[in-house]
Amino acid sequence: MTGVDVVFGETSATDRTVEIPLSHLSVELGHLYVEELVDGSVDLAAYFGRIASWTGPDQLADLARVPRSRLRASTCVLVDDYAAAPIGPDVVVPRLIAAARSAGLTIDYIARESGCAAPLGGVGALAGLQPAASLADLVESLIVADPAAGFNGSRPPPHENGWLCNGVRSPADGARQAMRAAVAWQPPVENRAHRHSIFLDVEIWREQASGRLWSCPFLATVWQLLRLGQLRVLGQPAVTPVDIDPDDLPTTWTQFPTIARLPGRWAPFAAYRTLSVLDGRFLPVEHAVRMTLGQVAVDPTVAEQTLRRAGREKAPLPAELPDRVGHVFLGG
Repeated sequence: MTGVDVVFGETSATDRTVEIPLSHLSVELGHLYVEELVDGSVDLAAYFGRIASWTGPDQLADLARVPRSRLRASTCVLVDDYAAAPIGPDVVVPRLIAAARSAGLTIDYIARESGCAAPLGGVGALAGLQPAASLADLVESLIVADPAAGFNGSRPPPHENGWLCNGVRSPADGARQAMRAAVAWQPPVENRAHRHSIFLDVEIWREQASGRLWSCPFLATVWQLLRLGQLRVLGQPAVTPVDIDPDDLPTTWTQFPTIARLPGRWAPFAAYRTLSVLDGRFLPVEHAVRMTLGQVAVDPTVAEQTLRRAGREKAPLPAELPDRVGHVFLGG
């Protein structure tokens, strides 16, 4: 079974930016590594049991800033198959569904992280990207790095060195001209710091012999942008959820849709706001995600459409993307 989850279009069809269905809240019930599901290090039933207490309808309505009677909330799980995938969706998906059900939870959508790095194909080239471009390449092309005060261009931009930061790094004590004094150490400085700096320097990719390897924080940024409904290619949704049959699943993740929609009653995948209930080990990753989101310039038409629709629905929405993202981090 295969699913086509990338929209193709003609160059002449770029004058209209399509609006997509939106829930009020997209609730991520987990970010799970495939290899952990193999070695049994994650007790799925216990994991979802801990999450259930944080996802009651009253809590979600409060987070979405809408009355419970109007709440549209969808649930999703991200399976991290990017680095390793020793077992396929035919094994993983039924386990996830059964474990969530045992905790009284319903999963509406299951996504694979490798889909964020998979080639877009011909549509990528039409959009001005390289033929092998992916969703990650698309998002990298939207980065507008946050320049620091006094920036002199000495640091290469993110698309050249694969690093993105939120301020000024400590000066490097490299080779100096003869007779010049050594460069005194200076601390890194966060842009717009509140009293004290929390400087963050994030690797978004590195080049390897086999090609570019995208970092977990950057792929998680792509994931958040998909959940917020902010990505378009030639005005069309970058990814469209594909219906799957849990009784007829592929054995490999490459045959699985980037975003799979499970049968049943479900709200739209993308939403005005997101909530991710995650293990505490993901806190550094999500810190990096929030910083990166603040330096992504999405299509202004999409941004305006979203704010206008939220206003019509009386669903208060912050203008800045990081402020639409919420988290709950669970202890060990």
